[in-house]
Order: sequence, then structure tokens, then C-alpha cells
Amino acid sequence: MATTSSMFMYSLTIQPPTSVTQAILGQFAGTKEQQIVTASGSRLTIHRPDPSQGKISTIFSQDVFGIIRTLAAFRLAGSNKDYIIIGSDSGRITIIEYAPSQNRFNRLHLETFGKSGIRRVIPGQYLAVDPKGRACLIASAEKNKLVYVLNRNAQAELTISSPLEAHKPQTLVFALVGLDVGYENPVFAVLEVDYTECDQDPTGEAFQEVEKLLVYYELDLGLNHVVRKWSDSVDRSASMLLQVPGGQDGPSGVLVCGLDNITYRHSNQDAFRVAIPRRLGVTENPERKRCITAGVMHKMRGAFFFLLQSEDGDLFKVTIDMIEDDNGQPTGEVKKLKIKYFDTVPIASNLCILKSGFLFVASETGNHHFYQFEKLGDDDNEAEFDSGSFPADPSEPYTPVYFHPRASENVNLVESIDSMNPLLDCKVANLTDDDAPQIYSICGSGARSSFRMLRHGLEVNDIVDSELPSVPAAVWTTKITRNDEYDAYIVLSFDNGTLVLSIGETVEEVTDTGFLSSASTLAVQQLGEDALIQVHPRGIRHIRADRRVNEWPVPQHRSIVAATTNERQVAVALSSGEIVYFEMDSDGSLAEYDEKREMSGTVTCLSLGEVPEGRVRSQFLAVGCDDSTVRILSLDPESTLENKSVQALTSAPSALSIMAMPDSTSGGPTLYLHIGLYSGVYLRTVLDEVTGELSDTRTRFLGPKPAKLFKVSVKGEPAVLALSSRSWLGYSDPQTRNFMLTPLSYVPLEWGSNFSSEQCTEGMVGIQGQNLRIFSIEKLGSNLLQQSVALTYTPRKFVRHPEHPLFYTIESDNNTLSTTTKQQLLNSQPIVNGDGVQLPPEDFGYPRAQGHWASCIHVLDPISAKATLQQIDLSDNEAATTIAAVSFSSQGDETFLVVGTGKDIIVSPRSSSAGFIYIYRFLEDGKELEFIHKTKTEHPPSALLSFQGRLLAGIGNELRIYDLGLKQLLRKCQAQVVPNVITSLQTQGSRIIVSDIQESVVFVVYKYQENRLIPFVDDVVARWTTCTTMVDYETIAGGDKFGNLWLLRCPPKASEEADEDGSGAHLVHERQYLQGAPNRLALMCHFYPQDIPTSIQKTQLVAGGRDILVWTGLQGTLGVLVPFVSREDVDFFQTLEQHLRGEEAPLAGRDHLIYRSYYVPVKGMIDGDLCERYSLLGNDKKQMIAGELDRSVREIERKISDMRTRVAY
Repeated sequence: MATTSSMFMYSLTIQPPTSVTQAILGQFAGTKEQQIVTASGSRLTIHRPDPSQGKISTIFSQDVFGIIRTLAAFRLAGSNKDYIIIGSDSGRITIIEYAPSQNRFNRLHLETFGKSGIRRVIPGQYLAVDPKGRACLIASAEKNKLVYVLNRNAQAELTISSPLEAHKPQTLVFALVGLDVGYENPVFAVLEVDYTECDQDPTGEAFQEVEKLLVYYELDLGLNHVVRKWSDSVDRSASMLLQVPGGQDGPSGVLVCGLDNITYRHSNQDAFRVAIPRRLGVTENPERKRCITAGVMHKMRGAFFFLLQSEDGDLFKVTIDMIEDDNGQPTGEVKKLKIKYFDTVPIASNLCILKSGFLFVASETGNHHFYQFEKLGDDDNEAEFDSGSFPADPSEPYTPVYFHPRASENVNLVESIDSMNPLLDCKVANLTDDDAPQIYSICGSGARSSFRMLRHGLEVNDIVDSELPSVPAAVWTTKITRNDEYDAYIVLSFDNGTLVLSIGETVEEVTDTGFLSSASTLAVQQLGEDALIQVHPRGIRHIRADRRVNEWPVPQHRSIVAATTNERQVAVALSSGEIVYFEMDSDGSLAEYDEKREMSGTVTCLSLGEVPEGRVRSQFLAVGCDDSTVRILSLDPESTLENKSVQALTSAPSALSIMAMPDSTSGGPTLYLHIGLYSGVYLRTVLDEVTGELSDTRTRFLGPKPAKLFKVSVKGEPAVLALSSRSWLGYSDPQTRNFMLTPLSYVPLEWGSNFSSEQCTEGMVGIQGQNLRIFSIEKLGSNLLQQSVALTYTPRKFVRHPEHPLFYTIESDNNTLSTTTKQQLLNSQPIVNGDGVQLPPEDFGYPRAQGHWASCIHVLDPISAKATLQQIDLSDNEAATTIAAVSFSSQGDETFLVVGTGKDIIVSPRSSSAGFIYIYRFLEDGKELEFIHKTKTEHPPSALLSFQGRLLAGIGNELRIYDLGLKQLLRKCQAQVVPNVITSLQTQGSRIIVSDIQESVVFVVYKYQENRLIPFVDDVVARWTTCTTMVDYETIAGGDKFGNLWLLRCPPKASEEADEDGSGAHLVHERQYLQGAPNRLALMCHFYPQDIPTSIQKTQLVAGGRDILVWTGLQGTLGVLVPFVSREDVDFFQTLEQHLRGEEAPLAGRDHLIYRSYYVPVKGMIDGDLCERYSLLGNDKKQMIAGELDRSVREIERKISDMRTRVAY
């Protein structure tokens, strides 16, 4: 990396990609339970399906810093654990296992076979495994195939052989699968085409006659080489193979799926073919042929079946009937192939059938679905078609077969897993007046698309919300004896008294508990084995099990202002600044320590930690005073109430809590002191268990109100509930063990406490105003909450109303019938036997039609109505392409909504019959749109922007300025500034940044006096721009369609010249450089995040945070780029990144530096995702890197966590 770069950014992922490209099923933990492993971009994730609750939870996720192209699970014979093989872009085959005890993936083998990167002739594209786990075949798209023999050595460890070659030059591979042959020599079936003759024949005849072959490759285990055993021609449209069970379970062989047909093939059997049933309906085209896009085979005892999915999402159940012998046993010879309609689910990239009776659908777009099988469709009245009705020869014609789609009967949706793929546009805005902004995005495709609002927070499950007689000040829960499983009382403190409620079947008031009800309460505690303590301003009340009450009165003219307790100790602070300390005697009574300790100021808060296991007391007492200090006092019998350490604070402490929490640095629990300040700041500092020293302080701003802290428990782990103007939860992340502080998506609370009863074993109780609330927190895994509003078609772009919290989306779908055409079809034909049934499009999709567009404009209210307020459908085969809110100075600065559309658009090669620009006026504060007029243009507008009180439009490769006329828009100025198509526009002052679809960005200046648009700077690299934003007046950040992010800067001299007053003649006549503009942009930063950026903007994500760049990726990624302020930080992170590249090498064997430099060498960027893997290293590696960096482990971890928490979540 060129360290001379003057600008450095830190790249972080906030939400990893959610699209699943591969999903495999197996017993990866070595137990009876099945897990699902998914690949999303460069992330490998293992999920645990819970059959009892019908839910899927993520166990572990890891970035492999390489593109995962294919995954396979295999198991050695006789073993009960599945291993994972990864085919990636590293030019290596990787075998990993999941280690449940450490909760991580361990790499077992890494074998290099070729160059890195995704290339035509380097294996990694296809991967197949012998069902008995003896060998695997990894192949490239062309020519090369390698077979690896898998075995185990004397120590029962997995071994892998040298590769055996099965290459065939000038051969393209379409699909590949391992054959089930029992324990005979492993065989792999491949669909391939030899293009030798096509390549040499210029007339194209050889291409028409070329055959697609199904080829069997056999691995001879005795001779240890691979032979081409059998081949036969199959249908030219064949694109997919599925393994048919063999040995004892079935006839072996493969299903070959092609366009409109499925064929059973095997080397020693006849071919059997069935057609894929087509949908029947008035709006369906009866001639349209389907192909199979996904499929899964499931074996049960003595039977098996296939579920195959067509491109409409319809599932078909395919079964194979075998000829039976005289005893009624199947002989292994196939009699016929049968197919019938099963159900309809979203179009999947992978289907997985679990043994527990569930179906996991990894959707291509939108949310992933988890279904439960109700029945297997054996006894329904769906028509079944068999191979007897169809010729086996692919060239012979046959009569197509049809079916009526219907609502699901066989599978039932139990869980929908949020996925934002594809994410097409995003805006960060604060519309709800929270202290942090929200993220608004459009994602999904077709009828399953949605508008989503993301906010930082944990999901809260509300259990009870009941009103109280007056406003309480505090609440506690307590058990009666130490061994009780559940809490017995809820104690509420009011200004003038205390109310005790008992917890049982119902919650009701009780009066005979021994608690003093006439005074307010400061603390409640279950003490010793079976006693209770109540601290009130006038004293301490000790309630014994037999209801005897001992009272410790406060000295005269004083009162208790703060108190803290644990099960053996009590400490109170008096209004005079004295601290009184009590400890429990062996007989269960409280003994006061002889001396009182006087503090320098008034005590505001106190905290005692829990008594550690096997000890009789907590070692330390933390005391917060109004002179903005926290002191740690010793409670050792030798040095009671002596000062151990002091921490100075920026404001007076309002709450303290000493508690042990799991910690990534030490690996075990560590004692922390949590501090809340009156200024709303929260601090967490490590308390040394021996010396009482405070170190490693981390701070976070919670809100403007004083912070209060409460110890709670979530998922069996200690956590801290921090309350300010919002409620926050501090907990250790289930995967990384790092400390997380996340707001709760809940009402702001004034006080909180743990709550445990039979109905809710692990909850919390809190006070909000006059209400008592009981709630629990179920999920700690995701800290981004999603709310969604359904959209009609695939959203393309959206824009926000300049003043009101409303959004306007444009949506369009190609090859889809528009609403008006659909209605005409329904009205024109008489409806016979159920053809006119309109099924919900979100489940069944829209009727398809070649060359048709369906498009609309939506008005959305995501805040109050959480719905669409108006839908405007476009007619005449028009599709909306771009949208903007533009204020026209000729209309008194009134803002209009401007929408660009295209008529009869053909996407590739790009063409259209016309383009239009529609103008709409906002009515009723933007809730309605009124059409004003439309203007015809030669091409569809591809970018619109408000510019100096007029409209700036990118139409084809021309940049135009329009003003608003009465009948149509008036063209004021135009210039051809880019070679191809303008994709986006940005502006500041008179400067316009124009992005081209293929040729990066051009800086253009508008000279008002001359009414001219003059390009003055362009780029040296042809970037296929997808999105841009201006970082400052001279710097632009953007992304391209190959998945790169970059920052470009205009040379200062060129920038100044362009802004000089005058006609701009000096710019026009300046000498062009290499057929371009006179000047070139300089590259500041470049990075490959491995997702196509669809939007990028400069904004803040947290209250009081710095400006950062937030970008979104097509596969659902949310990422940020954080600018570094000091050179010292850059050097630190660069060195750390360098060490981690060596010590924590990427799992799939890709070189990290080369991976991040896929197209252009990485420059001015530090990979935060790699730096964050530091906390997952073993202790010895951490210490070694810390030694090299000359820092402590804690210091490094603090710096890494600060980079994230200061700007994002």
C-alpha cells in the first residue's frame, strides 16, 4: 500500500450481506442434530434450526475474505460428523470443520491447484462429493477437473490425496454431481459440451449441430486414476443434474433438468422423460416453457422423492417407480417417472429438507423462509403425470401438460428470516426526532419487494403493562429465601411510601410482609439464607424469616441518601457525607463496622459487587461524590474503608455498579465498574481484583438525562441496563465476547430491575411514568431492527419529501403484465373452471409476458401510517427510470416531483421508443400527487437533479437544463459531456459531477452568463459507476458494478480555474488531453468490499458522531467508511492489519491483500473487519501482536472497539 496517501479511511461492515448463494445441510457439530451452513458473498455462517420452536438461530458467522463459489458437505464412512469443502477464488481446495466447543471453524486442509481469482480454466466453480465420502471432484467452467481422494489415517484424522486429473480441453461444463453407486468405484456425472468444431467453423452450422453430453467419470480406487466411462447425448437445454439414490435405496443414475422437461438417465437403464407442467389461467401464456432452477432429493426409510422448483416458484414432487419382483420387492430397474404439483414457495437459490420435517428455502430475493411439512402431497387430488405419456427422445414433440396453482397445503410457513437482498437504494435520515438517525431502504424484487426502516436497537418482548395508583420512584424484585427459583415480591417505592406486590398466578398487593409501607425505599435485598432488608431514609429494616424485625435507626438530624447491598453486606451514605458499613454475622444479624468513613463531598451513589463464589464478602465498595470523583474503598477486615484508588470524572456520578462480566481479553469473567454520570455519559472501567486499581476506561454518550444503572441477566449472562433518555443494554456479544451497548427498541424507563417468575423466567421490570412494565429480551444476535412496508413491483429509486416525513418510490418490472393489460385479459375471455382465480402476487408472482413493463409510483408514509398512501400506475408500456424533488425558482421556489420514464425499453441491447419527464405537484403536505404535464425526450432520462432553481437532466449521454413551462418543460441548455449514458448527478454551487455508466465521472462547470456547460476534469480509469456522492467540493466517493469503492479528488489548480469569474472561454479552449478533458482526477482511496455498491452518502449514524460515508451493497450489505484524523492511528492500524494478515490468514486460503485489491491495488484503506478479528485470536497470539505493537492487549481492543462505537453500531 502506498503509505504516501494523504487520506486514509477505515472500512467497517455494519450489516453483512444477507443474500444466500449456497446452503448445505449436515451434522457439522457431530451430534444427531442437523445444522445449515450458508455462504453469503464472503461470509460463511452456520445456523441451528430448532424443530421444537420452528425457528432458526445463527450460531457462528465468519468472513473468509474470499469469494465462496461453492460448498459441499461430506462424511467419511462410519463417522458421525460432516466436514465442509469450500470451492473459492483462492485457487485452493479448503476442508474445514465446525468445532462446537470453541464455536469456530477450523481449517483441516488447504491444497493449492492453480492461480487465484475467478478464471475460466481454474477449478472452483463446480464441486461434487461421492455420497459415501470417499472422493470429491472440483471443476472449472472449462477444461479442468480434479479428483481428490479423501481418507483417514491411523490417528483417525482426515487425509487428502494428491489431485488426479480428468482434463478435457475445449469442453464447457454446465453441471456436475456425484453418483450414488454404493461402495463401488466412485462415479461423477457431468453435463458438458465440446466446442472444438464450433470454434473452427465460421458458418455457424457446427454450432447448430453441437450436442450436449452427459458423461460419467469413474475414479478407479485400485489403479488410482480417473477414466471417462460412459457418455450419451441429452437435450441441448439441459442445465441441471440431481443425484438419484443407488445401492439398496434406489436405481442410481441422475435426473437431467432442461427446458420444459425432466429426464431420468443412467448408463444401464432406458431414458424416461416427463414434461414440466405449465400454469393454467387467463393471464398466463400457454406457450411459455419453464425450466427447473432449484431442486432437492430427500431419502426416507425405503423411499425417496425429489422437490424441484420452476422459475415461477412452483414446487413439483418427482418420484420414480421401480419394477417389482415376484415377492413385491423393487428390483432396481426403473418403470416410470412421475411428476405432480406440490406447492408454491419463493424462488430459491437452494432448498434444504431437514429430517425433522422442515424445509429451508434460501430465497434468491427477499426474506428466506422456513417451512414445516404438513403432509407429503400423496393423498391430494392433484393431477399426476408420468413418463408413459411422453417420448424419451428429446427431439420428438409432445402435448404440454397444465395445472392450476393454489394456496399452500403441504407446507406451512413457520418463520421468515429478514433479508435485504437485493438492496437497491438507501437514505439515512432522522424522521422520528430520535437522538440517532434511521436508515431507510428499498429492497427485494417483484411483488415480494419492500420499503424498510432500520434502526439501531434490540427487540423487546412486552409482557405486562399496567397502570399504578401514582408515579413510583423505584422498583425492586426480591426472593424470600436464597434458594427460591423465582422472585416473590415486587417492591415499589413512592415519594411518601412503599407498596409491595406478590408475584404468583396474578400480581396483587400484600401488607403483612414486614416492609415499612409509610416511608419511601432506597434499597431492597434478600440477605443471608432467609432474611430481607429494606433501606429507607430513616434507617435499615432487617426482616427475619419468622417476621421479627430489627431496625437500625439513623443518627439524629441525618438521613440516608444512598445505599447499596448484596446478600452479605450493606453500605449506606448519610446526608452528612459519612459512610456506614454493615456485614452479616454468623448468626444472620447485621453488625455495624465501628468507624464511619467521612467523604469530602456529598455522596451521590454507592455500589457493592456481588459476593464471589466461595468468599464471604465483596472486596470493594465504590463511592461516587458530587465533586466528580469515584473512590474505591477496601472492605478487607485489615483495611476496612481505606482508599484504594480514585477516578476523576467530567461530571458527578449518578449511578455505580460493580459486576463481573465475560471478557474477550482474559477469556474468563472480569470485574468491571460501570459508572453513569449526571451528564448522561456511561463509563465502563476494569477494576483490578487485587489492588482495586481502575484501568481501561471506555465511554459512551447515552442521552441528555442522568444515567442510571441496574444489574440484570439476559440469556443466563450478566448484563447492565443503562437508563437515560433511552434505555440501553450492555452485554457481551454471544459470538465475539466483546462488550456491546445497544439501545432497546422500547419506551424510555426511569428505573429497572431483574424479574423472574414461572411465566417469564428471565425478564425485567421497569417504570415508565405511572406504568409498571414487565418485558424480556429474546434476541441478542442482531442489533438492527427492521420494519417493512410492502411494495408492488421492484423498486428502482426513491426520494424524500424536502419537509415532511414521506418518501416517493418508483417501481418497475420487465416482462410482466401491467395492471391494465391484465384487466383487459380478464374481461375479454369467458372464464372456465377456475382459470380466473387471482392468486396473491406476493406468493405466486405476476403473470409474465415478453416485452411488457409494469410500473408505478408510490407515496409512502413510514412513520405514522406505515403504509403506502397513493399508487399511480403508468400505462402505455412505460417504465419509470428516475425520480427527483425539484424546486423551480420560476414558480416561487415551489417544489415539484419529477419522474423520468421510458417507453418500450429493451434492456440489452439498450433501446427504447421514447422517453418522458412527468411533473407532479405535491398536495396535502405531500400525501397526494397531482399530474401537471409531461415532456417527451429522445431517450429515457437516467438521472434528474434540482440545480439552481431549475431541473438538471441526464438523457442518454447529454446533460440538459430545463425550466418549468405551462404546457411542458423548456430546454435552456445542453451539452454532451460523457461518451455513453449518464447514471447519476451530484452538485455543489455551479459545479456538477456527472457519472457515466462505463467511463467513471466528469466534473462539469455551468457558466450562467454564457449559459454553457463545460467539462474540465475526468478520470484515468474506466469505472462502471453505480453510485456517487460529494464528500467535499473537490472530492467524490463512488462505487462501481465490479464491487469497488473509491474516492477521487480534483486537482486544486483545475478546481480554482473552473470557478474563476468570466465566460469560461479559457476552459473551452484549453488543450484536450488524450481525447478527454484537460485535467485528470487523482485517486485518493480504493477498496474492494465484495458487493456492488448501490448507494453511498455522507452522514452521521450515532448521536454526536463524526461525518462518515455510509454505503449499501446489492446483496444487503451495509458498510461505513470512517476517515482517520491522526497519522498515529493510521500507523497503528496499518501495523495491526499487517500482523493479522499473517497470524489470522483467511479461512479459504485467499491472500487478504490481493483479495482487497481485486481490480486496483488497495490504497488509503484499512480493513476494519480484519482488525476486529483480533478479539477472536488465542491469548498467546494476542500477546505476541500486542508486544510487537508495544501496547497492552486491552489497549488494542479498546482502540478497535472505539473505531466502531464512536461512529456506528
